[in-house]
Amino acid sequence: MKFDLDEAVKIANQAVSLRANRSFTDVEVIVLKGAWHRQDYDEIAAQHQYAASYISQDVAPKLWKALTEALGEKVKKSNFKQVLERYWQQQCASNTPLSEGYKKDKDISQEVTEKSDESNHRQQEQPELLTPDHYVERSPIETTCYKTLLQPGSLVRIKAPSLMGKTFLVTKVLALLTAQSYRTASLSFKLADRKIHFTNLDKFLRWWCSNLSRELGLPNELDEYWDEEDMGSKVSCTTYFEDYLLAQGDSPLVVCLDDVDLLFPHPEIYEDFFGLLRSWYEKARSRQRWKKLRLIIVHSTDVYIRLNINQSPFNVGLPIELSEFSPLQVQELAQQHGLEPDISLVEPLMKLVGGHPYLLEQAFSHLKSHPETTVEQLLAEAPMLC
Repeated sequence: MKFDLDEAVKIANQAVSLRANRSFTDVEVIVLKGAWHRQDYDEIAAQHQYAASYISQDVAPKLWKALTEALGEKVKKSNFKQVLERYWQQQCASNTPLSEGYKKDKDISQEVTEKSDESNHRQQEQPELLTPDHYVERSPIETTCYKTLLQPGSLVRIKAPSLMGKTFLVTKVLALLTAQSYRTASLSFKLADRKIHFTNLDKFLRWWCSNLSRELGLPNELDEYWDEEDMGSKVSCTTYFEDYLLAQGDSPLVVCLDDVDLLFPHPEIYEDFFGLLRSWYEKARSRQRWKKLRLIIVHSTDVYIRLNINQSPFNVGLPIELSEFSPLQVQELAQQHGLEPDISLVEPLMKLVGGHPYLLEQAFSHLKSHPETTVEQLLAEAPMLC
C-alpha cells in the first residue's frame, strides 16, 4: 500500500477521531489537501473562496494543534507529511487493523472529501459567499458594518470580550466586501513577537506593513519606500500605504486590525501608532487616494489608555459592541449543529453559560459528537469540559 494524499487524509482523520471524538470538517480537509500540494494559505483561501485570515489564523492553527495532540509530536505545515507517514508506517508495521472504527473513519473522510469536491463544483457553477461553520447572524450588525465600510474613508470599531465572535463577524463582513471587489486584509496583533515588535516603533510598523503586503498577495517593497533616518518611521509607513498599498488599482482597501488591545501596555508603540491611524482617517476627508482606505479596529477590553482626543481612533467612526446571544440565536446555533432547539435544551444551558457564543458552541459540539449524552449529564460534566 502506498502512502499518498488519500491515505494521509484517512490516517489523520482516524487519529483526530480517536483522540477528540470528532471527524475533520470540510475546510480542514481543504487545508490539508492544499498543504499537501505546497499551497500557501492565501492560495487555499482564494481557491475555495474563504477569507485568507480565516484559513491562516483560525482553521490551520487549530488543525495542526489537533494533529499534534492526536499524534503526540509537534505537527506543522512544514512537517505534517513526515509525521503522518511515520504514524501510518507504525500502524502498518504493527499490523494494527484499522478495524471497523478506522473503516468508519475512512468512510467519513471520503464523505467529507466528496462533499468538499461537490461544494467546490457548485462554487464554480454559481459562486457563493462562505462563512465559518455555525455562524449565527447578529442582524442588523453585519449589514450596518457592511454599509458603513462602503463609505469612503470609513472606520468601524468592534469591541467584545474574548471568544464572543468578533473574528467570525469580521470574516463575514470582509467576505461581503470581497464580493464587491474590495481588497481586504486582516491581521491579528497576536502574531507579533512582543519582545521584538512591541518594543520598537520602526520594527513594529515594518512588521505590520510587511504582513499586510503578504495578506494582500503583494511583494514586500519596504526597502523601496522606507527611510527611517531621514523621513522617520511614521512618514515611511504612511508613504508605503499611500504610494504602494493604496495605489494598487482603483478598488478600496479594507484593513482589519485585530486584538489591538495587546498594544495597550506599550505606550512607546501605541501613542504613535494610534495617532497615525487617526491621521489617516482625517486624510480621507480631503485626499482622494486615502478615501479608498477603510479601517476595522477590533479589541476585547475597554480603552483604558490615555490618548490625546485629537489623536485617538477610538472616538471616531462607528462603534459596535457585541452582546451575548439571545434565546432565538441560541436556538439557531443548536439547529446548525443538527440538534432540536427546544426549551428543555436551550434554557438549562443558558442558565449555566448565558448566551456566550463560544461556550454554547462547545456544549452543542459535545452533544452532537456524543448523542448518547443527555443535557443533564452535560450540565453535570460542564466544569470538566471547560
